Amino acid sequence: MPEVYIYALQGKTLDQKRKLVKEVTEAVARNLDVAEDTVLIQLMESSQEAKAKGGVLFSDRATAAKT
Repeated sequence: MPEVYIYALQGKTLDQKRKLVKEVTEAVARNLDVAEDTVLIQLMESSQEAKAKGGVLFSDRATAAKT
């Protein structure tokens, strides 16, 4: 059973998540030659206060972009 973990910031809509997991499932099943119902996907969502890039929290980046 293939497992896929997707890390992303919180804030995507339910429809965006549905589309993402559908397309990822199709790609994994096609490329690994497995049935779609064997593909497990886990969305790992982080708040902007709990994730950073280049030493700057994403929450701080959003604030800096507005100024």
